[in-house]
Amino acid sequence: MTRTALLFLLLAVTASTAVSADVTAFVGAHVIPVDGPEIDEGVVLVEDGRIKAVGPTSDIDVPGNATVVECAGKVIMPGLVCTHSHIGGWGGGDKSDPIAPEARILDAINVRDSGFMRARAGGLTSLNIMPGSGLLLSGQTLYVKLRESETVEGMAYLDDDGAMLGGIKMANGTNSRGKPPYPGTRSQSAALVRQRYIQAQEYLEKIDRADGDASKLPSRDLGLEALGRALRGEVIVHHHTHRHDDIMTVLRLREEFGLRVVLHHVSEGWRVADLIAAAEVPCSLIIVDSPGGKLEAVNLAFDTGAILADAGVDIAYHTDDWITDSRYFLRMAAMGVRGGLSREKALESVTLAGARMLDLEERIGSLTRGKDADLVVLSGDPFSVYTRVEQTWIEGTRVFDLDDPDQRLYAEGGFGATHDQDVYLCCQGGHQ
Repeated sequence: MTRTALLFLLLAVTASTAVSADVTAFVGAHVIPVDGPEIDEGVVLVEDGRIKAVGPTSDIDVPGNATVVECAGKVIMPGLVCTHSHIGGWGGGDKSDPIAPEARILDAINVRDSGFMRARAGGLTSLNIMPGSGLLLSGQTLYVKLRESETVEGMAYLDDDGAMLGGIKMANGTNSRGKPPYPGTRSQSAALVRQRYIQAQEYLEKIDRADGDASKLPSRDLGLEALGRALRGEVIVHHHTHRHDDIMTVLRLREEFGLRVVLHHVSEGWRVADLIAAAEVPCSLIIVDSPGGKLEAVNLAFDTGAILADAGVDIAYHTDDWITDSRYFLRMAAMGVRGGLSREKALESVTLAGARMLDLEERIGSLTRGKDADLVVLSGDPFSVYTRVEQTWIEGTRVFDLDDPDQRLYAEGGFGATHDQDVYLCCQGGHQ
């Protein structure tokens, strides 16, 4: 064989290897990348679980060996991101202490809970699963991707060192008040939180002074370790808060201890929008429409999202599932639009903004080359009440298909769809 023939053979083998990757092409859909203009008739090219290319049909060459998913007349957008969910387990700290940073929702999640399939049926691909709000600090949250997995470890987001990612769940207002050792007032609530963070500061100082000398290290304290990570800015504090005065309390604690905070719910955020914006704190909102709310959310308004966004606040919506069923997540952003939120901000609010609030914006939240191939195929516009989630894909693998009768059950309900679920309602039963 001549050198020229050998060169051509090597090039052919290389080309064959290059196109033998796992490639899927979604063609003909109206594509909503979120981080760029919508595309009337586009292609989303996926290779080995990541987005390879996004663009108009005329600009994207579909490899000959690609699996083609015809999406004419459909809409494709990024997988939805919920920053506040209780699917699979809401158990965190218990009534023995109003502050329980050592408790991990990780140890309470049942990956076989049918709520995960309900979420996939709603187009959700990433969640922040949280303990409940019955404590001032109910524990550590977990960021999960809704892959099909036998274990929670297989669903968890991991950092570069293989550690599972999550934040800290805190709350104030009426939920965490009660009989001793619980605080009876808002003032005492803030005082207890402040005292525990001061203890964590002292714990970190002792560790620093030990300078690696094991004999000088303080006794290990899992709770103070967790608070220490929040003090160092390594994790985000996800803080349940409704009334404007409670919101201001959170902002004061954030300033005092240098915490990275996302405000959750913010029913009266519209009253202090400029102050939230000045603090550069993002907000994860809920519009309570099912099954109901609480007295401190009486001033919740449809236009809170628009008011906050106009003030310069980064906003997302969440489900607080079951408070809003994951299957109807897009309805949150649609009602935001009804309240004056722009379409662009509304699309971000259920995708890229949520990703930012979980420190995951480099991986998910938009249809961008190199990001995880998490996407949703819709029957129509995302904000139409008539639109159905037809398919949900995670890392290039389809995890929900409305045409599959077994999976359709979770989208539409019926006998057996929620037989194994322990419903989380933050306002009833003292759930933590």
